Amino acid sequence: MSDTFNINGRTVGDGNPAYIIAEMSANHAGSIERALELIHVAKEAGADCVKIQTYTPDTMTIDCRNEYFQIEKGTWEGDNLYSLYQKAYTPWEWQEQLRDEAAKVGIDFLSTPFDQTSVDFLENLGVGFYKIASFELVDIPLLEYIASKKKPIIMSTAMGTLEEINEAVEAVYRTGNKQLALMKCSSAYPAKSEEMNLSTIRDLKARFDIPVGLSDHSMGYFGAMTAVAMGANIIEKHFCISRAIKNPDSSFSMEPEEFREMVCQVREVEKAMGKVYYGVSEQEESNTCFRRSLFVVKDIAAGEAFTPENIRSIRPAYGLKPKYYKDVLGKTAKRELKRGTPLAFGDIEGMEEYQS
Repeated sequence: MSDTFNINGRTVGDGNPAYIIAEMSANHAGSIERALELIHVAKEAGADCVKIQTYTPDTMTIDCRNEYFQIEKGTWEGDNLYSLYQKAYTPWEWQEQLRDEAAKVGIDFLSTPFDQTSVDFLENLGVGFYKIASFELVDIPLLEYIASKKKPIIMSTAMGTLEEINEAVEAVYRTGNKQLALMKCSSAYPAKSEEMNLSTIRDLKARFDIPVGLSDHSMGYFGAMTAVAMGANIIEKHFCISRAIKNPDSSFSMEPEEFREMVCQVREVEKAMGKVYYGVSEQEESNTCFRRSLFVVKDIAAGEAFTPENIRSIRPAYGLKPKYYKDVLGKTAKRELKRGTPLAFGDIEGMEEYQS
């Protein structure tokens, strides 16, 4: 396949800066004004893209209160699926305005559809690419429908077995759409560090030869930094105005300054990773003189032999390289050499050929 793909003219993949997505999700807390503010906050914090989710309670589930629809563990323990999505969804009538606001401030706009009606809605909005949530990884008909739109897809893989991930990838490729990236993810809110298994990023890249990222539900930015160091091409992180504004996603979302710091740290990691390079860097140039070399450490008369007592490998680096030490021993000095003199080939009888 391809180890890069294109989003709105931006190349995503190895050799390019990580593409950073700010996930709004439910952090608008029911206010379109807050949703619009979040778009500006995401831009100011250094995100490349702001993401929402396109669903209604009825496109996600049914309004049923029996035991199958109750959430028994985790952040939303005790809630009912339908009522949770009522609190969390982003009204569809807002989304055109949110798209336009993103365009106005100069940040990419992305959404996650959860059924065919939401895909159709987003197609009418003219979205340029799609995100697929981990929970929908196994919905092969939905994946095929999204892929049929021939737009780039970012697909999360939390909870997916290797077989399920293969099936999902194949479903996308069957449509002729090869514009795919996978996201390592842990669908726990928040995710524990010991369960993130970021080494999977490298394995996914090796298996599928496509861009791979991290959809990060952990607290802080250590996971994002580590993922980028391991080759992640995309980072997605939930963000909010303040965790004090309670909503279904606030407890595991980043506040603006935290998000900004994460972006800064990711960019520093990218600088530090650099490229494969051997030799002296520009910054190191002035320190090369502190390497070791061969020096006269005891006065030597002309014709006197070089011995371990009168020459040594020491700092600084103005003499011959230490690799010549054994070649020099036993040879004689062409001239008188004072203690502290860097040794040169011209000082040594029989080493003229080393100078050519």
